[in-house]
Amino acid sequence: MKRLIEDVEGEGLVSLMGQRITLFCVNYIYTGKLVGVNDSDVKLSDPAIVYETGAFNEESWKDAQSLPNDFYVRTASIESYGILK
Repeated sequence: MKRLIEDVEGEGLVSLMGQRITLFCVNYIYTGKLVGVNDSDVKLSDPAIVYETGAFNEESWKDAQSLPNDFYVRTASIESYGILK
């Protein structure tokens, strides 16, 4: 079987440390500054839940609700991630 993605040190979520990222999860979309990563969780500071994205080429989310404290998201629920806004 071909391996399409190789495990490379410092790649994936770790490479985005310190940047504002967006996590598309099973039920919700989260955004925030990535400040921690381990095998089971990611930690976001200045986090928000995105309830409505609006157009992806816009500079801000149509409806993103800020959370009052740092927030942890289980890696098992993450479907995709990256830098969007």
